[in-house]
This record gives sequence, C-alpha cells and structure tokens, in this order.
Amino acid sequence: MSEAHDDPMATLRRLRASIDNIDAALVYMLAERFRCTKQVGALKAEHDLPPSDPAREERQVARLHQLAEEADLDPEFAEKWFRFVVAEVIHHHEQAQGKG
Repeated sequence: MSEAHDDPMATLRRLRASIDNIDAALVYMLAERFRCTKQVGALKAEHDLPPSDPAREERQVARLHQLAEEADLDPEFAEKWFRFVVAEVIHHHEQAQGKG
C-alpha cells in the first residue's frame, strides 16, 4: 500500500516540508543572484555602460526556454520569471547610475 493510502496527512506534511525547503533555497539563490547583479551594476556605473543589455537578455531567454523544457517546466513561465527578475535588476542598475 502506498504512503498516501496509509496516512494522507503525513504525506501532505512531508510534501509541504519539501516545498518549504525548496522555497528557502530559492530565496537564498535569488539573494545570491542579486549580489552578483549588484556588482555588475556597480561595474556598469563605473564605466558608464548601459543598464540593460537586450541582446544578452534574449540569449538568456532562449537558454532558459531550453533549460525549462529539459526540466519539464513551462518555458513561458520561466521566461516570465526571468523578465520579472531582469526588470528589477535593470532598475537597480539605473539607480546605481543615478538614473532611477
């Protein structure tokens, strides 16, 4: 007999604990990503480089689409997530250059 049939509440608690751990890992990974992009923003500000790089962003979207497909994740969802994060990064870069 499967675990779900034995005690569905225990299974639910186990699954939710896994989700909580994954959420925590995602938050820490996102924080690390923003630490890196903050350094990029400072470098761009120091050298008067534009806050955004549309060509790189499009390469990253294509890359994320492929990764999402390999991971069995909706590529459109991955793109929405990426574009949301990039918009925030660009905002930070504009602030670093005194433009935001």
